[in-house]
Order: sequence, then C-alpha cells, then structure tokens
Amino acid sequence: MDVRSLFAAQKYAATRTATAAGPAQPDIGRAVSDVASSFEQTLRQAEVTAQKAMIGDADPHALVHALAQSELAVEAAVTVRNKVVEAYQEILRMPV
Repeated sequence: MDVRSLFAAQKYAATRTATAAGPAQPDIGRAVSDVASSFEQTLRQAEVTAQKAMIGDADPHALVHALAQSELAVEAAVTVRNKVVEAYQEILRMPV
C-alpha cells in the first residue's frame, strides 16, 4: 500500500464526519409554540391564585409571588414583541 493512499484514506475518514448529517435543527415554530403555551400557563396560574386569594383560600404571599411572575412574563413578551417590530422596521429600511 502506498503511503499517499494511506494519507488520503485518513483524510477522507476525517472529513467524512464533517459532512455527515448532524443532529436535527430545532423547529422554530415548535419553540415559539412552547414559549407561548408557557406564557399562557403562567398567566392562568396567576389568575387562579388571584381568584383563590379573593375568596380567602390562598395566602397573600402566594398572590404576590404569582403577580410578580405574571408581570415578569408580560414584560418579557412585550420586550420580545418590540424587538421583532424593530427588526421588521429595519428590514423595511433596507434598500432594494
């Protein structure tokens, strides 16, 4: 066996893994759907806790915690929305 062919076989084996199919890329639609359902679940839990606090079944600490979580979730959603709008406006400003 020729040394050059041995080196060629080694190089081929090394580059073959680089061209092999990698792990599947995450689906952006599924990720957005998961985030939206998590957001909805957070708001629903806060609403249930607030209703329980109104009738006296939940302590005030649980109510404050639930309201803080829902406030944080809403602020995060608004921030993401603003970034998406900024990106869209930036795309519109691009010359054609």
